[in-house]
Amino acid sequence: MTESLHTVTTMPTARQPGCPFDPPKELIQAREHGPISRFPFPSGHQGWLITGYDLVRSVLADPRFSSRRELMRHHPLIDYGDIEVPPAPPGEFLLMDEPQHSRYRKPLVGKFTVRRMRQLTERVEQITTDHLDAMEKAGPPTDLVTAFAKPIPAIVICELLGVPDEDRGFFQENIDKFLGGEVSDEELMAAYTATQQYLAELVAAKRANPTDDVLSDLLDSDLTDEELQGMALILLSAGFDTTANMLALGTFALLQNPDQLAALRAEPALTDPAVEELLRYLSVAKQFFRVALEDIELGGHTITAGTTVILSLNTANRDPERFPDPHMLNLHRQDGGHLAFSHGIHQCLGQQLARVEMRVALPALLNRFPTLRLAVPAEEVALRPEIADIYGVKSLPVTWDV
Repeated sequence: MTESLHTVTTMPTARQPGCPFDPPKELIQAREHGPISRFPFPSGHQGWLITGYDLVRSVLADPRFSSRRELMRHHPLIDYGDIEVPPAPPGEFLLMDEPQHSRYRKPLVGKFTVRRMRQLTERVEQITTDHLDAMEKAGPPTDLVTAFAKPIPAIVICELLGVPDEDRGFFQENIDKFLGGEVSDEELMAAYTATQQYLAELVAAKRANPTDDVLSDLLDSDLTDEELQGMALILLSAGFDTTANMLALGTFALLQNPDQLAALRAEPALTDPAVEELLRYLSVAKQFFRVALEDIELGGHTITAGTTVILSLNTANRDPERFPDPHMLNLHRQDGGHLAFSHGIHQCLGQQLARVEMRVALPALLNRFPTLRLAVPAEEVALRPEIADIYGVKSLPVTWDV
């Protein structure tokens, strides 16, 4: 039976006041109409918006939908006209299909296994303790983003890739610029170019003097320096920005749900399900794009070849047909299977690392500071703009009793 056809005319640019954790109202309403809607891009291209869990998951697993950057010619908020989009640079495998995608991903899979990431737990614990000690010594109030949420994943991923300690601040600043959604196109490109140049120099340095890190481990392969540079960029940006925003926004969500916060403090066994529920509930990687390579039947409609499809992960993870009471944060939730790390061949390579960091850092923070609370009214917490690739908070002022 064909679903009734709903149209979303514009992509929302903000969330509802007082609802910083929920997807934009327009997307929730679209899901209420059905799992798939028409979406006219500003360029005039007639695309689709998919908000339902089952359809989003099926597209993510379907090789007939492409991730290739050169096919992504339509932006949901901006009409770029007839601009020609080049293929992704060598190594930047998130914007590639098979077989190019596997050329870059396969050598990395063994570096990010569950076992190897769990072996990092002790180091993550030490980094976390160091930052909690610094917070306690400095005293309240503090910005949890700069004192805690950003530095922990930044240190971990930089150590994995062999980035010197003194260069870590450079990465945080530039990755913030090209993923934060708040700088001009010129500033964004300058940050991207500066990062690329640095990575080129880093790869060359590893060639000359390999060390004990993931980047050096890849030197024995047939990957070129340019390919290694692109792979390092993907790992640095994904390994830092997503987890940093999950730590900050996750803390914010727990502080706004004191019953769930109390349960997590009282039941250490809740840590793993709490991390999974926060990933589902917040879905900081909000949406992905795919382009149909051929005519495809989906949800009772034909997606014609060349059509751009927006996959709304945050509404898929709030789909009431998949998750009962989806807009409630429930750390005791038993129904897993969220799409926060995507699905299919592009499922997040570093998901086990992100889990380790969250499982260590969040309970440690909450146990060290039992009276942790916001230092400003919740409505004054500065949120990242909806246009940012990864959702989160720009700052999170917190305080506690001394």
